[in-house]
Amino acid sequence: MMLDMIPVGYMAKRVESKPDFLKNYQVEDIYSVSNCISDQFADYTEFWKHNGYWFFDSPEIIKALATAHDINLQGTKLFYYEVYKDQYDEEDSVWETFKPEKSMLTNVKVPVDKQLEGYDIVSFSMGHAPECSYLSCNHMAETIKVNRHCLIETFDEAKTLLSQGVFKGCEPGPYRIFAVYTVDE
Repeated sequence: MMLDMIPVGYMAKRVESKPDFLKNYQVEDIYSVSNCISDQFADYTEFWKHNGYWFFDSPEIIKALATAHDINLQGTKLFYYEVYKDQYDEEDSVWETFKPEKSMLTNVKVPVDKQLEGYDIVSFSMGHAPECSYLSCNHMAETIKVNRHCLIETFDEAKTLLSQGVFKGCEPGPYRIFAVYTVDE
């Protein structure tokens, strides 16, 4: 199924430990794509260096941006993401294609070495930028089996849960499935 995944880019994040409100004692920290708990390294959108998926094409772009704007990357973890080629529209119960923002260049440099950590399900009601992770932001990790990083172990499980309507009403959709990887800096 990995052939249906699209490289969307990189993000440096400040990974947070499991918040007290999340009642899942297997979860140690939050590797979600969303910015709700584990924060992105900066409010990067104002610099317009991100790609059409609202991530970065390479780690070098993140480092250059941090240097140019005196942003401290110490304490951040570098993630690489791929997204399933279709997004799920819960209102019509259909999988539909989506594209990156056309006005922004997208040329993702795929890492040679990457470690798959799991899969996240993220809302995209406003269009291109990722919003909430259903697993951590909406407490769904309290009822769905997740790993220590608050991610679903397999793509097939994530797609099945979406198709079965398990996340219905969590957040406005559509929803996208992300493969979450860590990479060495």
